[in-house]
Amino acid sequence: MIEDNIRVLRQAAMVTTDSNYKIEKSWCVIAGNVDLVDEMAYKAILSNANVKILFREHVVLKEGKLDKTFDFIMIYGNSIVINDFKNQTKKSGGAYVNISRKYLSDEPNVMVFVAPENVIQSTISTIGKARIPFKILQKSQTTSFINVDISNEVKLPNFIKSALKPFYNANEVVLTTIVVSVEKNEHVGKIQSIATSNKVFVIDFKDIVTEE
Repeated sequence: MIEDNIRVLRQAAMVTTDSNYKIEKSWCVIAGNVDLVDEMAYKAILSNANVKILFREHVVLKEGKLDKTFDFIMIYGNSIVINDFKNQTKKSGGAYVNISRKYLSDEPNVMVFVAPENVIQSTISTIGKARIPFKILQKSQTTSFINVDISNEVKLPNFIKSALKPFYNANEVVLTTIVVSVEKNEHVGKIQSIATSNKVFVIDFKDIVTEE
């Protein structure tokens, strides 16, 4: 956190010497396993003078007899501090996307999707087949894999579930985060419907962004 403070002090010096200088703020979404997101949440709390946590989600996707578990968090604040989250996230194997306010003004109907890679691929394929104009602006994937467990609905002794877990985790489920831009307003609802029906978590920036 010392490095954060040094960067912010340098930025404050620029503000005091340049009346036209404005502190930039941005949003980031970080996704990965629970330990990574715990670490990023703690970092954000320590930096709460410069950034704030907008929300955090713990997701359990049920696929047959398996539960795929991951976490993600959305943070907003000083872009210099926010950018420091990127290196730490990547180093820890997480997925990271960053969205600036200018970025939002340049692109229509910006949304973030978070889901396992195979689910994202299926969703993008369905959107493409529906001939809805959109584009992918950013994409980031985890390099450390998310947790896969046998569902609690499966009635097996715990020691057997524990013995089987390494075989399921060998599937190496990759988590993907993408930023998409939808060209026409009337297509936003359709894309959200396709994504949510495929169990993709959707963040629509029209519900997030407020003027300061």
